[in-house]
Amino acid sequence: MIRKIVSNKFFYDICFTYISFVYVMINSIQIGNRGVFMDEFELIINDINKNKEFLKLKNIKHHGITRYDHCFRVSYYTYLITKKLNLNYISATRAALLHDFFTSEVENEGSVKRLRKHPSIAVENAKKYFEINDLEEDIIKKHMFPVTIIPPKYLESWIVDIIDDISAIYERGKTTQVLLKTVSTFVLLFITSYIQYR
Repeated sequence: MIRKIVSNKFFYDICFTYISFVYVMINSIQIGNRGVFMDEFELIINDINKNKEFLKLKNIKHHGITRYDHCFRVSYYTYLITKKLNLNYISATRAALLHDFFTSEVENEGSVKRLRKHPSIAVENAKKYFEINDLEEDIIKKHMFPVTIIPPKYLESWIVDIIDDISAIYERGKTTQVLLKTVSTFVLLFITSYIQYR
C-alpha cells in the first residue's frame, strides 16, 4: 500500500510539475499581471482577501517574501491549473489561499515539528473565520504531504501540494540568488582589497 501511495505521489508530482511549469510559468503568467482570468480569481478570494486576520500575513516573512505573497502565488497558480483541468477550482483556489493561514502559533517550534503542525493550525484559523468544505479542509490539512504523513484525498489537494512545493523552491531560489550576489560581492571586494593592500 505504501509503495502504491509513493508511486502515485511520484506520478502526480511528475505530471503536475510539468503542467505547472508548461502552462503557468512558460506562458509568462505572473503575479500582478491582469490576465484573462484575474477578475474571476479576485471574486473567488474576495472575502478572504478582505479579512483583517488574514491580511496580517502581509507582515510575516516566508521563503524570503511575505506569507501573504506566497499564499497568493499558490492560490493563483492553483486557480489557473484546476480551472484548466475542469476540477473544483473555486474550492481549490480558496483553500490554496488559506493553506498557510497561521501567524506566530508555531514560529518557536523546531523545523520539522512546525512543518507538521502548521496545516492543522491553518485549518483551525480557516474554520474560525470562514466556512470551509471537506475538499478545502483536505487541501489545507494535507498540503505538506509527505511531511504530514497522510496523503491527500482529492486531486485538487495533490495539485495544491505540488504547486506549494514548486512555489517554495522558486521563492527560496530568489532569496538564494540575492544571498549569492551579496556573498559574491563581498568575496570580490575582499579579494580586491587583499590584492590592493598586499
